[in-house]
This record gives sequence, C-alpha cells and structure tokens, in this order.
Amino acid sequence: MPQPTPSVPSVPQTTSHISENTPPRPSLATLWTDGLGKASIRSVQALAVAALVVVVLWAITRVPLVLIPVTLALILASAISPLVHLLARRHWPQALAVAASFLAILVVFGGVVTGVVYLIRAQARELAVRFTNGIQQLHDLLNNGPVKVSDAQLNSARDSIQRFFTNGSIGAEALSGAKAVGEIFAGVVLMVVILFFFLKDGPKIRGFFVGFMPSAHQATAHRALERSARVLGGYVRGTALVALTDAVIVGVALLILHVPLAVPLAVFVFIGGFIPIVGATVAGFLAVVVALVSNGPVAAVVVLAVIIAVNQLEHHVLQPAFMGRVLSIHGLAIVLSLAAGTMLAGIVGALLAVPVTAVGWTIIKTWRGRDEIQAA
Repeated sequence: MPQPTPSVPSVPQTTSHISENTPPRPSLATLWTDGLGKASIRSVQALAVAALVVVVLWAITRVPLVLIPVTLALILASAISPLVHLLARRHWPQALAVAASFLAILVVFGGVVTGVVYLIRAQARELAVRFTNGIQQLHDLLNNGPVKVSDAQLNSARDSIQRFFTNGSIGAEALSGAKAVGEIFAGVVLMVVILFFFLKDGPKIRGFFVGFMPSAHQATAHRALERSARVLGGYVRGTALVALTDAVIVGVALLILHVPLAVPLAVFVFIGGFIPIVGATVAGFLAVVVALVSNGPVAAVVVLAVIIAVNQLEHHVLQPAFMGRVLSIHGLAIVLSLAAGTMLAGIVGALLAVPVTAVGWTIIKTWRGRDEIQAA
C-alpha cells in the first residue's frame, strides 16, 4: 500500500521580499561624501584653523614687548626703504645709506621735539595767566548760564577730584606708570635695532623665511611680501600727508585766534592722525579745551567748528586723494579691525590694526590670484 508523501511546509518568502525592497545600508565612506558630510568636514577644518589662529594670537600677545617693536619696525622700514633705495642707486654703501636715513629721521624728530618743548616753556607764564582768567570765566558762565551750577556743586566736584588724587592707590599707579615708561623705552630701543637690520638686510631676512616654504609657493610668497611692503609704505606716507594737512589747518586756525600753544597742539593733531578715526578727534578735543580755558567759549566754538570741518575734509577728500587704492579695504573692515586692535593692545593696537589688516588682505589677494585679476 503506497505511503502518503509527507507534506513539506511552505517557507514564507517575506525575507526575500523585504531584502528586495529595502535599500542597502550606506557605507561609512558614503556618509562623508554627500552634501552634509562635505559640510561637516569643512566645519571641522574651519574650527581647526580658528583654534590655530586663536592659539597663535594668544602666544603672540604674551610677548608684546617683542611683537609691538617688530610690527612698528616693519611699518617704518616699508616707509623709509624708498629713501634707502634712492641712496643705494646713487652708489652709496648699504650700511651708509641706512645710517644716513636714520640720521635724517633723528634730526627731524629731535627738531620737532625740541621746538615743542621750547614753545611750551616760552608760553608757560602766559598760559598760566590765561588759565586763571579762563577758570574765572568758566565759573561765571556756569553760575549764570542757561544750565546753572551752584558753587556748592562745583566745590563738591573739586573735593571729589582732590580725594581721587590723594588716594593711597595713586602711589601704586605711579609705580605702574614708571614700569610702563621703562617698558616703552626698552621697546623703542629694540625697535630701532630691528629697524636698522630690516633696512640693511631686508631681502636676506625675507629670503630666509620664504626658504622654509615649498618651492612651488616661494615665488607667490615673494610677490605677496613685496606688495605688502608697498601697501605698508603707501599707508604710512599717505597717513602722514593727511595728518600733516590736518595739523596745518588746525595750527593756522589756532594762530589766527591767538590760542596759546598753537604749534604744540598742531603737532599733537599730526601725531593723532596716525590713529584712524579717533586719533585726530581726540587731539582736536584737546585744542578745544585749551581754547576754552585760555580764550573763552567763542574761540572754543570756532576751534570745534574747524575740527569738525577738518574731519569731514579728511574723510571725503584727503583720504581718497592721498590713499587712493592703497588699502582697498571697506570702511566696516577698518572699524572692526580698529575695535579688535584696541581690545587686544590698547592705543598701540589701534595704531597697528589698520596696516596689519591691509597687509593680511593683500597677502590673501595675492595668494588667490585676485590681484592679478584686478590688474588685468
């Protein structure tokens, strides 16, 4: 009798069905090649570069006594190098050309300082008399002006000022000031030494540092450094012309108004012109205060009007005419760099912020070939 064939249970086909419809799991390499993966890689790279920049800036700012003289020497070397090259083309020895340039700078600087000190000493007695009369005029103006200030309020303000200067912390501040003066003197000496070697052996120093780069990038590095030197020199010379024009206009106005210390105040305006945006304004405010104390409110208002007019002339006429396309930086970038430099290094940072930013932008443009595109 035939045996019945055992029935084989049917195996469900769900597994094969699922495997056919389910997309394959992406590999690890695929995760880094799509849009999000590439963005992640760029983000990590950007964070790494930012961390490196922060570490470098932190390390540099730990040695301001070295950083600031080196930077100032670079800026001054870029401005003075045309004179050294001119003397060298006239067959002067390099060391003699550098020494003659140094001597010319020292003569000019020493003459200006000597003249300012002489004028201050010569007008000290007249300024003291005018100061006394001006204080009395201010007192009468405050007592009888539109916003009356009583003698009790003035005495309270005077007592507060006296308490501030008789505070015990003034001695510590004086010691800190003496330390700062010593550091400034050491920085000036170091800057002079560095400036001499930059002018004398500039090409050798540049070639030494560029030699560490790959040979394929050395030509671009040399070109970037040469253009950066031209930008720095043009910036210093253009700023000097703008500051000199401001100082001459303010000085002439002060002389016409018979304000004492007109020439020293004009020199302060010239020095303040090297600090963008705020330097000339602060120096002009000092001139307004001296005019107010010595010549009265009318002269102070006239000087203030002259300062405002000079600032407008500088921003709209002098800067475009004397600077031209030297910087090629937007005004917002200048303001931001000025703020960052002030936060990092105070007045010196404000002085160095714009030229450092200009050099950095020049190097970026040269490295990416944008300067060649613009020139074409």
